[in-house]
Amino acid sequence: MTIREFYTLVGGSYDEVAERFPSDALILRFLTMLPQDGSMELLARSVDAADAKTAFRAVHTLKGVALNLGLTALAGVCSEMTEALRGSDTLPASAPALFEAVQREYDKVTGALAQLTA
Repeated sequence: MTIREFYTLVGGSYDEVAERFPSDALILRFLTMLPQDGSMELLARSVDAADAKTAFRAVHTLKGVALNLGLTALAGVCSEMTEALRGSDTLPASAPALFEAVQREYDKVTGALAQLTA
């Protein structure tokens, strides 16, 4: 799989990220850092603990990383969850469904990334 095919598979924008990074090798280097970031794990733990403030911080960070890497679909669901949590002291009723959407997109990205680096 090429990096362009990876971006098509995950609903991302290769052209956007290629403007930011001068080579596919550099794009791949930063993509492989995503699973090590820890934001997704922090988000999962904070949703389980009903910690809205930490969940907001984690999903907001994940959104920024996704935007910088051109992962448009992941950034979109992160943005939805970020806005649902913004300024909230408690998790809204929509939080579990929003988290599932983020998890689904994140898993799609990391699964495709495993294929890309295999």
